[in-house]
Amino acid sequence: MKNLVRTLVIAAAAVGLVTACGSKSSTSVADGGDMELGNPNAPVTLIEYASATCSHCARFDRDVFPTLKARYIDTGKIHYVFREFLTPPVPVAAAAFVLARCAGKDKYFQVVEAVFRSQEEMFATQDSRTPLLRIAKSMGMTEDSFNTCLSDTAALDGVQKRADRGVTEDKIEGTPTFIVNGKQVASGETTMEVLAKAIDTAAVAKK
Repeated sequence: MKNLVRTLVIAAAAVGLVTACGSKSSTSVADGGDMELGNPNAPVTLIEYASATCSHCARFDRDVFPTLKARYIDTGKIHYVFREFLTPPVPVAAAAFVLARCAGKDKYFQVVEAVFRSQEEMFATQDSRTPLLRIAKSMGMTEDSFNTCLSDTAALDGVQKRADRGVTEDKIEGTPTFIVNGKQVASGETTMEVLAKAIDTAAVAKK
């Protein structure tokens, strides 16, 4: 969408996320790919499309993901791929994902989880900057590096492009959405039982 990056940055500044806008840093977060866990050679690949501002995604991360990780990811049974999507308020979702990438690949999922845990605070107070800055500092970032990170228009553009690919390539309409070996198996509130059945079925089909 024309001028979307500028719109995102201006909107983010309007809600107090950043104190400056329009900068383009030399960080490597702009064109980052999918974030992954588990065995890349596993017979089953589970893709999750999620948004940092999606309450359903936050509940899945809290209630279901720990079991999924212990049963299938940590045991090498699946290759888990996390893909960023944007839901309202879009500037906050975009800022959260850019922040997670600025924190570093090894801390990416920690940041996303911390944002999920801070959703209720952000929605109740209408203050996104305070919890995001707190999360950034907990990951070793300074307020200056936080501001620089969220002022990176190239990185914001990268998030939007990744979300756009979800729409065009996988027909994603909402979050969370789960794809197992190329087949969409669930969207919205999802249980471990639903995912386990899809994963086990796909594993058997691969044998």
